[in-house]
Amino acid sequence: EELAARQARGQVDASRVRAFQLDEYLGVPPDDRRSLFGWMERSFIRPLGIPEANVVRFPWQEERAAEGIADYVRAVEEAGGFDLAILGLGPNGHIGFNEPPSGPDSPTRLVDLTQESIESNAEYWGGPDVVPRRAITAGMDLILAARRILLVVSGEHKQDILRRTLDGPMTPDVPSSYLQQAEGVTVLADRAAWPFER
Repeated sequence: EELAARQARGQVDASRVRAFQLDEYLGVPPDDRRSLFGWMERSFIRPLGIPEANVVRFPWQEERAAEGIADYVRAVEEAGGFDLAILGLGPNGHIGFNEPPSGPDSPTRLVDLTQESIESNAEYWGGPDVVPRRAITAGMDLILAARRILLVVSGEHKQDILRRTLDGPMTPDVPSSYLQQAEGVTVLADRAAWPFER
């Protein structure tokens, strides 16, 4: 909202921003309010006036997934990688939809969502029974190679996984723990989520 307000005042020019989708549910079209691309479009792309030609997205149809993954990876490589990756933190340590176990070289791919992720997304869907079971995600290899990474974490329920992310052993069982080896990581956490003494 702040960036969009600055854009409207002429203080920001997003016309050359290139935006890459991080993840998407399979089988959820972009006009569905729960589509991750739809959310990105409503909250970021349109308000900032980012041209459609500058947006790299995942297909939502499973039959187009293999071709879409190849196109996505090629676009990231042609762009020279991500300049900035903005990430949330899943309750099981997933970043994007890189569910455990995911090592640092996990590629962009189709994934089966864990029960923990299904339950944590249930409130957005109206119950766990209607949450999609499969998704497509940017790989750990692309995310960890970003020049800057911003990890945004909120809520007391994320305190333990944030501690394990920042101070636990690096393990595929907590994919986010590999952020410890990445360059240029900034963690933005609210007081409830912060696991260490202040």
